[in-house]
Amino acid sequence: MGTKAHGRILFWEGASLWIFSAPPGERYPKTALHSHHAVQVTLALTERVYFDSEAGRVSGVAMAIAPDAPHVFEGTGLVVHLFVASEGPSGRKLVRGLFSNGPIASIPPGQLGDLPSRLRATFEDPGHTDDDLRALGRSLTARLAGGHADAEAPDPRITKMIAWVTERLDQPVSLRDVAKVICLSPGRTRHLFVQQTGLPFRTYLLWLRLTRAVELFGGGASLTEAAHSAGFADSAHFSRTFRRMFGIVAASLRVS
Repeated sequence: MGTKAHGRILFWEGASLWIFSAPPGERYPKTALHSHHAVQVTLALTERVYFDSEAGRVSGVAMAIAPDAPHVFEGTGLVVHLFVASEGPSGRKLVRGLFSNGPIASIPPGQLGDLPSRLRATFEDPGHTDDDLRALGRSLTARLAGGHADAEAPDPRITKMIAWVTERLDQPVSLRDVAKVICLSPGRTRHLFVQQTGLPFRTYLLWLRLTRAVELFGGGASLTEAAHSAGFADSAHFSRTFRRMFGIVAASLRVS
């Protein structure tokens, strides 16, 4: 499958910023129905974006998708996707503030200030750096999350589990292993993890591996190298997981 867009994928703690520009006059291919365990904020910097769900089609220039909400994406022009881990402090604030009326929300342009225009100008400036774009991504997250009351802090045992697992994604990791880290039984650990994150541990581990592989692939590694370094058995497993969670084929992205 050919290249779908050109752009950048940038990561920092608990979040990533994807900026892509479709070729002039072309529309991004419509994704398959998919969902992922992150808050998604999508900005159309030059055109509009469209999302389909069980509730129908919505469109706009600034949209948000709740974690684990099945959706289809379609759009044109220069598009920004911000993904924020839903179990972190910012993610919890975003969930509380954005989705009171449903899993797909329209964001009033005034709520974003001049951040969309700054993102576009920075991306189109050949002298921009990754750190410039990361800083804007952090500002976007803070602006959207900062106006809402603090969400309940995550259980420190879950924070410890996630940190321990994140350092070992290229190794076999089991629920029994992480249970030992926080000194609980596997059964109690399983219950606590679902209670705190809304996902089974194995599902969340797969999400962590996927984001690590995407980061490595976006940094120039081959699909095979990215897959193995993130703990996938092979590139085919990584590709299948990517398509299920993002609705497109991983190899179709080209970042530069």
